[in-house]
Amino acid sequence: MLMMPPPDPARSPRLPCRIVCLTAESVDILYALKAGDLVVGVSGYTVTPEEARRKPKVGAYTSVDFEKIFALNPDLVIAYSDLQADITATLARRGATVLHLNQRSLRDIIAAIAMIGAIVGRGAAADALIARLDGEWAGIAAAAARLPRCPRVFFEEWDDPLISGIRWVSEAMALAGGDDVFGELSDHKVASGRIVSADEVARRDPEIVFASWCGKKVRPERIAARAGWDRMTAVREGRIHEIKSAHILQPGPVILRGMRQMADAIAAWGAAQERSIGSAPNSSGGLPASGDRAGCRHAIEG
Repeated sequence: MLMMPPPDPARSPRLPCRIVCLTAESVDILYALKAGDLVVGVSGYTVTPEEARRKPKVGAYTSVDFEKIFALNPDLVIAYSDLQADITATLARRGATVLHLNQRSLRDIIAAIAMIGAIVGRGAAADALIARLDGEWAGIAAAAARLPRCPRVFFEEWDDPLISGIRWVSEAMALAGGDDVFGELSDHKVASGRIVSADEVARRDPEIVFASWCGKKVRPERIAARAGWDRMTAVREGRIHEIKSAHILQPGPVILRGMRQMADAIAAWGAAQERSIGSAPNSSGGLPASGDRAGCRHAIEG
């Protein structure tokens, strides 16, 4: 019978201490866990926190400099989404240890935080962060429950072609009190499955538009000038809001910032509705007003 020697604590596997993050969300998670010192390389799209922007850049989203990555001598590389599958494969073939994440919902974000926390030995910090996020999200949902009804909301993830929001955005919108007019498309993981026509957006007549054009500044005047959109309630009432992509399209703790921005805009809409109670019935010319609170989707789907 083969007898294995007892493990030698001095030779036990080390936790990762030199991590290269190929996208911004893993940077966000590590810094939120007070583990930013472990990050030795980041994506060129990393915006927050400020300290992370001073780390060596190893590439963009779908292209990286492999020699720069290996020159940093990482013991872990963290990648994200199907768009980095080929990068992950090349790294693995060249001997790198890679964690490839693919979070698409709020629950997936929580799972990613827990996973990274465990891998870097920050399990307690991850538990505390998850508890804080759950509490913040619950508070936003509780405030939204006081709205008179759910406003119809369109989230514009890209302008050409028009792309509606991915699942975690739709869920964040629901918690903030909004009714995603293209909620049925949010489960499509590939952006091409969420392409919508300008005519169909106008037909669904959102009362609020949130726009987040990843990599470029939103131009509300261009949105308002689209053919037929002058009759849209959101345009007529001036409710077109930019949310920076770093605050909502990066599936990590930072989306709390985007969720709060949505909640504030929806609350302002709700206050205007309260002031108009007793006035003439809805005459927007679009779809009927959204339903009462019972019709809103304010639960995070598992």
